[in-house]
Amino acid sequence: MLEPLARPLHLVLVSPQIPPNTGNVARLCAVTGSRLILVEPLGFSIADRELKRAGLDYWDKVFLKLYPTYAAYQEDFPDARRWLFSARASTSLYAARFEPGDHLIFGSEVAGLPPEVMGGGSGQPVTIPMLEDRRSLNLSTTVGIATYEALRQVQLGEAARQPLSAS
Repeated sequence: MLEPLARPLHLVLVSPQIPPNTGNVARLCAVTGSRLILVEPLGFSIADRELKRAGLDYWDKVFLKLYPTYAAYQEDFPDARRWLFSARASTSLYAARFEPGDHLIFGSEVAGLPPEVMGGGSGQPVTIPMLEDRRSLNLSTTVGIATYEALRQVQLGEAARQPLSAS
């Protein structure tokens, strides 16, 4: 059973474009106790039917905050530990050492995180390993993988942060 965190993870979507992906992430937030942060511009309206449908009846259990810009989001969380997810980062998600309250940052389905976010020193770039010559994973799949790895580490403590060994 998953235990609620005193300092929950924050899942930050920067300029998401596809309503069902964001709805799926909202549902993930509801079942994990993570906080959802959306950074504009969005490719849809918050009232979008597909967004609401993908989130099912969990919307009342989702902490949602909307920011007009990435800079505005940073101003509200100046000391946050940020992990910047990109298919082009060189550090694996499994090398990251997540802590309670961390912010996991994801870019749009079309363009990923903007260069000013990736190169602006606002966080540590990480990637989810994939086979060569593959462009990327689906946004909501990526967020799910990253969230559960972070929760695994945080819930299990130091033992989960040790490198896995092949037997």
